[in-house]
Amino acid sequence: MKNKERIKTMILHRFFAKMLQASAACMVFLVLCLFLGKNILGSYIWYGTEGIYPLIHWISDHQGIFVLLLFLTGTLGIGSFYWVKLLNYFQEVLEAMERLNGESDLIQLRPDLREVEQYMNEIQMQNQRNEQRAREAEQRKNDLIVYLAHDLKTPLTSVIGYLTLLRDERQISPELQKKYLAVSLKKAERLEELINEFFEITRFNLTHLELEQSTVSLDIMLEQTAYEFQPVFAEKHLTCELKQESGPLKITCDPDKLQRVFDNLLRNAALYSYEDSVIIIRTRLEDPNVCIQVENQGATIPREKLNRIFEQFFRLDSARQSKSGGAGLGLAIAREIVRLHGGSIQAESFRERTVFTVKLPVAS
Repeated sequence: MKNKERIKTMILHRFFAKMLQASAACMVFLVLCLFLGKNILGSYIWYGTEGIYPLIHWISDHQGIFVLLLFLTGTLGIGSFYWVKLLNYFQEVLEAMERLNGESDLIQLRPDLREVEQYMNEIQMQNQRNEQRAREAEQRKNDLIVYLAHDLKTPLTSVIGYLTLLRDERQISPELQKKYLAVSLKKAERLEELINEFFEITRFNLTHLELEQSTVSLDIMLEQTAYEFQPVFAEKHLTCELKQESGPLKITCDPDKLQRVFDNLLRNAALYSYEDSVIIIRTRLEDPNVCIQVENQGATIPREKLNRIFEQFFRLDSARQSKSGGAGLGLAIAREIVRLHGGSIQAESFRERTVFTVKLPVAS
């Protein structure tokens, strides 16, 4: 909006400056013509019988009125010229605006409109980038839905198969029954996870996040979140350490939604950590914000993937993984929640360490 106002003001100033310059030049030209005409015509001897003598005599007696009439005529001519030129500007800009969403070529305008040309080309390129991102996100979503739909068949087939065996086989031992039931339960739980991912996609597309804020202790929230993840950490023999570098901290937030941010960060840290490694959660005060970092030791994330890690439906694993592949929405939702809280989130990855940094305003 500021660029638009600046460009509009600049063009109007330039337009009226040229118009005033032309009017001033016209005035100087008229005065010069009157001076030269008076000197040249004054050098002749007039007898009063010449055809133009009455006109010259009237001009000589009414020099002020003559100059004013000529000036008004010149100003009217100049004004008409620049008015037509301004209408041509508008016509050219309107035609260029019609091409903004329909063509991929750069907009080209006359030199007087170079700022407008640059501004419209920026909009054109931004629209193209947005369209490309939208197409990529839609394609990733469609691919993900196809993958999930395909993966739904595997656990469902297993559940049906084992339950059919339990129904039809009368002589199955209690141990084998227990084994079949355990496998069926595990496959049913995986089926529930896949269905939840479908709901996750739908919720992200159709709902708008709204905050219900209150003041909470950040340290207690992080301690509780880390404690709840102990079973997940235990699967890979991970250790979680909470380091408070600035003492107890309080923030104003929506506790449920912010809890979801930390859940997503810890889940990603656990998923991509080396076995027997340490996950570190750091908190410190960076006035006027509080900084929370979640660091894990694992494979370094390539820069091209790190730049896209917060995009919708983007997953680090290029291959489909039925055990760990999520919907690719966790970090996108986390970024949206942090943004609504007036904060920021970013990711760094170097020397087999990945650090997610969240900055949130301190409680008033």
